[in-house]
Amino acid sequence: MNIFDELKARGLVFQTTDEAALSKALTEDMVSYYVGYDPTADSLHLGNLVLILTMKRLQMAGHKPYALVGGATGLIGDPSFKDSERSLQTKDTVTKWSGKIRSQLERFLDFENGENRAEMTNNYNWFENLTFIDFLRDVGKHFTVNYMISKDSVKSRMESGISYTEFAYQIMQGYDFYELNQLHNVTLQLGGSDQWGNMTAGTELLRRKANKQGHVITIPLITDSTGKKFGKSEGNAIWLDADKTSPYEMYQFWLNVDDADAVKMLKIFTFLSLEEIAEIEEQFEAARHERLAQKVLAREVVSLVHGKAAYEQAVKTSEILFGGGDLRQLDAKSILTGLKAAPQHQVTDDEDLTLVELLISAGIAPSKRQAREDITNGAIYINGERVQALDYVLTDSDKIENRLTVIRRGKKKNFVLTY
Repeated sequence: MNIFDELKARGLVFQTTDEAALSKALTEDMVSYYVGYDPTADSLHLGNLVLILTMKRLQMAGHKPYALVGGATGLIGDPSFKDSERSLQTKDTVTKWSGKIRSQLERFLDFENGENRAEMTNNYNWFENLTFIDFLRDVGKHFTVNYMISKDSVKSRMESGISYTEFAYQIMQGYDFYELNQLHNVTLQLGGSDQWGNMTAGTELLRRKANKQGHVITIPLITDSTGKKFGKSEGNAIWLDADKTSPYEMYQFWLNVDDADAVKMLKIFTFLSLEEIAEIEEQFEAARHERLAQKVLAREVVSLVHGKAAYEQAVKTSEILFGGGDLRQLDAKSILTGLKAAPQHQVTDDEDLTLVELLISAGIAPSKRQAREDITNGAIYINGERVQALDYVLTDSDKIENRLTVIRRGKKKNFVLTY
């Protein structure tokens, strides 16, 4: 199976400009291709990861990737299917974010080995000294207004209003394709399905200005079985930066993927062969309650993004937090991350309460009678260990890193005492 057919089999091809010509090129030659990443935040997220891994698949098949950081386009903001105009960022902010994006991309692509080693570039390099007059004469003249407003990404904003700044974005992205073709013979651009209009502006400019054919592959918008945009949780992205989304949180995200989505996500987000995934699917369908597909998904993606050690720590944290182990085996940061939704209670230095009094003070038990009953019935655990002494008083040995103590009531209700 050639790489183009594999991408289709994994559900990674939504639209192409000329499927037959592109498939032929990817089979017969080393194709130089690019993906653009605008620095709209200080980290990439799961939506970006789909494209990053697709870049990696093509590189593994012998093709040459160019990762384009949008140092210039990031100053403008892509209007594609946005309800309102993005807030414009300062040059310093965009520069800072561009550096972080570069460091994240370097974790996935091979920038050192072989003729097809990855290269990083920034479109600020060619826009910095391009005058407005030159841009209008050399680039703008190749686009009619009718062509530009026919794009769905622009149409959706015509009623609410779109500034000329955002309106010109598609020409800027088109010019990126032209410049990369002139500098590096790039003939293929990858992007999300919402980028079709911007990307075909590039093939159009390449045809008009250089009389060359460019190719485009769009990746489908990744959604779950309910149609919800994948990688969003209560409006928050799953970030690739461990400080924004910890390995544990990412592990839990994958572990809780719906059964209907698990095998689909294995094809998209892992490098397991389609044959291996078919075997996993067979075992998964025979015993869905064991969640084999989700466990493999969590292992593969967390290890890929954060490393094997981070994955193993995430597994350990999960097993201890949910399996009733000794929480003192974990560091305070892991506990706070894993129990971020648990109620917290600040304990002052002058408090010297018995366990009964502490349960009431922290809001864990509603009354002394209930507190005593919970303790004597064995329903109270301190850092994972059952305590049944009514007069028990916490000591320094109960404080993890002198920062916190976890009290569990029953099987699942955790409370975090902080100092």
